[in-house]
Amino acid sequence: QVQLVESGGGLVQAGGSLRLSCAASGRTFSNYNMGWFRQAPGKERDVVAAINWIGGTYYTDSVKGRFTISRDNAKNTVYLQMNSLKPEDTAVYYCAAGSFRGGSVAQPKRYNYWGQGTQVTVSS
Repeated sequence: QVQLVESGGGLVQAGGSLRLSCAASGRTFSNYNMGWFRQAPGKERDVVAAINWIGGTYYTDSVKGRFTISRDNAKNTVYLQMNSLKPEDTAVYYCAAGSFRGGSVAQPKRYNYWGQGTQVTVSS
């Protein structure tokens, strides 16, 4: 069992930065794949970034070079550093945890646990 709580969202101007945090609890946190997803109004929930239990990372093309996912297993926390933010990054951002091995990290249905989301709004 994993429980997730996101924080760090807010309003920022284009070109600015935010760091999202996901505080997790669970007996096997270090063995979970952790992902960040986002959902904008009228759009599907899509993967942003993911990190596996050994630190391997994945980024969707639209955020490569701008966003960085990391995890601190000792603190049971996963982060999403977002730089050079664009208005199109505006969305509710969700933290997710999944115990799956192999396969796509981009499918929301593969993740077992979800946070409640945090709003990120980027003004132009």
